[in-house]
Amino acid sequence: MERAKLDWSNLAFQYVKTDYHLEYYFKDGKWSEANIVESDRVELHIAATALHYGQQCFEGLKAFERADGRVSVFRVDENAKRMKRSAEKILMEPFPEDKFIEAVFKVVQLNRRFVPPYGSGASLYVRPLLIGTSGVIGVKPSTEYMFLIFVMPVGPYFKGGLKPIRLLVEEEIDRAAPLGVGDVKVGGNYAAGLRASHKAKSLGYNEVLYLDAKHKKYIDESGPANFFGITQDNKYVTPASSSILPSITNMSLRTLAEDELGMKVEQRPIDVEEIFDFKEAGCCGTAAVITPVKSIKYRDREVTYLQGDEVGPVCRKLYDTLTGIQLGTVEDKYGWNFEIPMD
Repeated sequence: MERAKLDWSNLAFQYVKTDYHLEYYFKDGKWSEANIVESDRVELHIAATALHYGQQCFEGLKAFERADGRVSVFRVDENAKRMKRSAEKILMEPFPEDKFIEAVFKVVQLNRRFVPPYGSGASLYVRPLLIGTSGVIGVKPSTEYMFLIFVMPVGPYFKGGLKPIRLLVEEEIDRAAPLGVGDVKVGGNYAAGLRASHKAKSLGYNEVLYLDAKHKKYIDESGPANFFGITQDNKYVTPASSSILPSITNMSLRTLAEDELGMKVEQRPIDVEEIFDFKEAGCCGTAAVITPVKSIKYRDREVTYLQGDEVGPVCRKLYDTLTGIQLGTVEDKYGWNFEIPMD
């Protein structure tokens, strides 16, 4: 197999053009078959609902090469379900779950030479996107949609990979509100968080830690990722909130914490004051997997969990176990990996 000529071990988490993407169109009540496209541009009506009224949702997942050359994708069925929930919440036509999985397989197969080699520390990031395409002036759902899916080889989301970051608790800016759309993967949630992330970075922190919009008391999530803490009595605790995105990575980590590390897992409201009692903390999501938290600043106090670039033992064990399952070096007891045929 000819492989793309890239510096695989030094890839950033940024866009890289690959050979093909796929497009599917919903019109007259049905979805089309895949259209294979070489360009990385799309043509849209100037009044498309995606552009004016935010009718769009997306997903993110990864494909990995194993030591024997096989390629698999992690928990693609859960991404398919989550995109369906996102679409339904903003009155879009859902892309069928079985076609979603087929599309992921097909786009990876078409771009096989961009799958990073085993051992490089990189992966193939898969980005599905669903947008409203009807030309509409007046706030109402589109009648036509486009589902497109593209891939790109990426390195770690945070520069330096598994290195601790500093968080700043945000009290003045809300990412999402209860009963809104914070629990689905729509672009508006990320736009709403740009100010807070920019503010935190300008003050020397890596990311923001949001509080709930209603009480300004309970932890929601951290920028583009879910948050978890490890208590002194060795519990894995993560927020229960109607305004954060249910992370597939976090779901997986909860299972591993309980089954593999023998920890008690609690998904519940977490008072921000609890950060001062944790022995470890982390952010988790598809892009970063786990990012250990070095410290958190809340008002005039800052709690420090780690010194230098060290990683806490629980975060390290969870990271190694999850990435081991993804790469095939740890037994996949749960059937999370979907092998992609490369015939």
